[in-house]
Amino acid sequence: MAKIWANSGDSHFLEPDDLWRSRLPKQLAGLCPRAEKDPDGEYETVFVDGQVFRRKLPSSALVDFAQMSMRAQGNRDARARLADLDQEGIWGEVIFPSLGMWASSFRTPELLKACMRASNEWALEEIVAVSPRYVVTAQVSTLVVDDAVEEMLWAADKGFKAIFLPTTPHPSAPDWHRDDWEPLWAAAEEAGMVLAFHIGTDPVEVTAANSVTGGAGLVYRGPGGAIMNYAETTFSGQRATMKLVASGALDRHPNLKVLISEGGATWVPFLGDRLLEGYRQHHMVVRPKLSRSPKEILFNQVYASFQHDETAVQAFEHMGYRNVMFGSDYPHMEGTFGHTQDTLKTLFDGVSDETRLRITQGAFFELFPDVPPVAAESV
Repeated sequence: MAKIWANSGDSHFLEPDDLWRSRLPKQLAGLCPRAEKDPDGEYETVFVDGQVFRRKLPSSALVDFAQMSMRAQGNRDARARLADLDQEGIWGEVIFPSLGMWASSFRTPELLKACMRASNEWALEEIVAVSPRYVVTAQVSTLVVDDAVEEMLWAADKGFKAIFLPTTPHPSAPDWHRDDWEPLWAAAEEAGMVLAFHIGTDPVEVTAANSVTGGAGLVYRGPGGAIMNYAETTFSGQRATMKLVASGALDRHPNLKVLISEGGATWVPFLGDRLLEGYRQHHMVVRPKLSRSPKEILFNQVYASFQHDETAVQAFEHMGYRNVMFGSDYPHMEGTFGHTQDTLKTLFDGVSDETRLRITQGAFFELFPDVPPVAAESV
């Protein structure tokens, strides 16, 4: 079979470990995250913004496996990355940060604001400038709403097309369904910026004993824990979507688009049914009232990326949900790097060209029309 070309609604890039420390003033650089591993490699001590906490490190087997998947040459090199994408049959891709996953651990607004700007400036220099095929998500503070709006507007002016948001905002900030975030939703809609949420980005929870208990992919222990923890990461994306729909945020801003990356796609029709049932059957206590049904809002404004889900194609073909988008999750071990073509050919075996093109390319280009079309010589 000929190569199937796809865009990706989900990928990752590893910034230099010292990016923040090297770019921030000395008084702020000393507050940036750093970790010291114990000699036996079982635990590490993390220092971030005046806080110190301990966390258990993954097993050596899992670390080895993860490191294998992260050896892709484009992991840290945006130019070498293009060769990986061409090999896999990936054209355009949404790129999420790695250092940005620390954002929920900050307590000092000035520090977080400076780190977000440093990351965005570095991304412009090292990734955005390399290829128009890259849709790099700008990072904004979720500690202070005004800071988020300011950085989003700066990023839009610099040509960013999406902002990365954690599925749950900073622990000290209001949740996504609160009206406090209205200035960000309004500004993002006006600027044409996509809200790009990535699953598994709930804030890290630190106990009084200075140990991590949740928010870092560890919820369950014991039999089945690894599978349950993996499944658990997907739910945060669904909750973020639910909040934006039920609170009326998306209804008030019908041109605002949301991308939920790596969380699958078949949950969208189910959530739409559930929200519609709740809105209809409990209408007497529902606030606010919406101008459209919650299912319509969800189906029209929310896009969802998946990598291996066998049911995602059916969500498009048989459940009426058109905003299904493939995502390779490059280069993570949950992703398709090294077998993207095998995955795509399995997913779309016997499927119509219309369905395949919508899921592999159309939904992506709808969100990011500035990405050039797949080169003719690649088709």
